[in-house]
Amino acid sequence: MDDKKKIDTSFARKVDWNLFQLFHEIVRAGGIGAAARRLNRQQPTVSAGLKRLEDHLGVTLLKRTASGVELLPAGRALFDLCETMMGAARAAPHDVAVAAGLVEGIINIRMISSVVSPAFDEALAGLHKHHPGVGIHIDVAPWRNVIEALKSGEAEVGIACDNAPDAALCYQPLMKEVQQLYCHRAHALYGMTVPQPSDLAAESFIATGLDEPQELANFRTRYGLGSRIGGYAENLHETKRLIELGVGIGFLPTCVAETLDHDGALWPMLPEAVLPAYQVYLVTRDEPARNTPTELFLAEIMGKLREPGRDT
Repeated sequence: MDDKKKIDTSFARKVDWNLFQLFHEIVRAGGIGAAARRLNRQQPTVSAGLKRLEDHLGVTLLKRTASGVELLPAGRALFDLCETMMGAARAAPHDVAVAAGLVEGIINIRMISSVVSPAFDEALAGLHKHHPGVGIHIDVAPWRNVIEALKSGEAEVGIACDNAPDAALCYQPLMKEVQQLYCHRAHALYGMTVPQPSDLAAESFIATGLDEPQELANFRTRYGLGSRIGGYAENLHETKRLIELGVGIGFLPTCVAETLDHDGALWPMLPEAVLPAYQVYLVTRDEPARNTPTELFLAEIMGKLREPGRDT
């Protein structure tokens, strides 16, 4: 090992383990300044902590850029190790509770309506099977209310779209939703495809208010859809009801329409190439705020999402 640095076998005894958490936070925050704000510390203190860790390891971990920091190869390897370490540390009290047979309580889930996600369903079933003492409480709400419930602590887990993710929350892609504009079979345009969405601007429209994803709102504005409101419904089941009653045309996620439309009453009016799409996330508060039922549920659903062939 003439040209290589010898490994310090006493490293684990000498290093301050808090430096790993500090490094992990810098990477997650995207920069030293952002990490300092999240940790409520002075930026020079955070910079000094990073330097101490690099001195302990004998390598440079990060490169500072105009937009934050960039992981170098050694930093990427260490970050992966930190992810494992932090996960083990978070899991420790929950694993102890499981081993002691102490897992009980309620997990509060706030979610947008009519989510079609096999991974979510399988995770709920797995949580109940493995931990029957945990009660599952689900509330349906518009996506903005889901985010607010998580921030206020009213819910532990949320499922929602969010075009401007909040730095105080953790977002895991769950599924992609595509919105299609539907009419009922009694509509004059049933069976036809309308290449230009703006041609439908004068049609009576079913609005979805706070439940409308921002990407869909932008699409409507671009093509002038919804200038004539025929009905209003926050819940997708009720949106479908109003479309089927002929009150107006309206948007539904394609996966929801395919699930709810059993008799072919709904007709997709727009070509697939123009349809608005967005990501739906599994959203949680940061780790310290999670209780044991929440951690157990997250373990279930993350296991499902990592399975080969899952499309998020």
